[in-house]
Amino acid sequence: MLQQTQVERVKDYFHRFVTKFPSVFDLAEADEAVVLKYWEGLGYYRRARQLHAAAKLIVSDHEGIFPHDACALRQLPGVGRYTAGAISSISFDLPEPILEANSRRVLARLTHYGRPLSGNKDDQPLWDIAAAIVPRDGGAGAFNQALMDLGSIVCTPVSPCCETCPLAEHCEAYQRGSVDQIPNVPTRKSSKKINEKAYVLVHKGKLLVVRRQPGEWWEGLWDFPRGIPDRMTACGRQRRLGVIDYSVTNHKVTCQILSKMASQRPAVRRHQRWLSPLEIQKLPMTSPGRKIALLAEKHFS
Repeated sequence: MLQQTQVERVKDYFHRFVTKFPSVFDLAEADEAVVLKYWEGLGYYRRARQLHAAAKLIVSDHEGIFPHDACALRQLPGVGRYTAGAISSISFDLPEPILEANSRRVLARLTHYGRPLSGNKDDQPLWDIAAAIVPRDGGAGAFNQALMDLGSIVCTPVSPCCETCPLAEHCEAYQRGSVDQIPNVPTRKSSKKINEKAYVLVHKGKLLVVRRQPGEWWEGLWDFPRGIPDRMTACGRQRRLGVIDYSVTNHKVTCQILSKMASQRPAVRRHQRWLSPLEIQKLPMTSPGRKIALLAEKHFS
């Protein structure tokens, strides 16, 4: 949950999730739709699917016992180098390094590493430093967490508290007066603006929802169609229910919400359902889908 997401946002989701799935066996046995429902709102839903898949592997291949070493951890879906190092050092106190946004910033400034950092091979020298300094005789987890906290609280991206930093006398960037130039992180791509229309199609109190397909944003979650599906005849005056704005990756989307009555209710495909507003509440929905559902509920409940 903490991958690409801040602690404060994760807290409530974490407690709700582990209450629903208190053991790896509970998670492995759960239906994917239920897992996605309890992840709803955190975004990056691929993480939820990979967590679910990892739980199944831990049960089937490891008899429900979580792997300890980083190599075995990296065989699990969704576990990369950082996550494997974090789990093995913090949970099992093994001398494994970690590198994430905060610790990377600390180490880059400490060593005056000014090369552009865009991940992968660019980060390797900092991984080597992290591996060299992690304690070998216990305390690896506490050390790694302290390094992250130092970056989060003291060695911040803007206006770092260098005067009170315990590493100030060893920090090459501070000594050279180049703290504001390091780390050298490429500028993010500018956002792309998109305008779209979503349809609330109604037939005898039921609304049509569609499940996002592979290759689409929010794969596996439910949403409202972005057009009138084939084989469906819509009749009556088109109503405008409102407008919502949302962001996904580097896209900023403005979505008009339109409503039409369906003159008949044709057979739906596997990824489509006619449901009441109450039934829709129980589905794992996309973020814009949930907003559209609230608008539709006001008009049709």
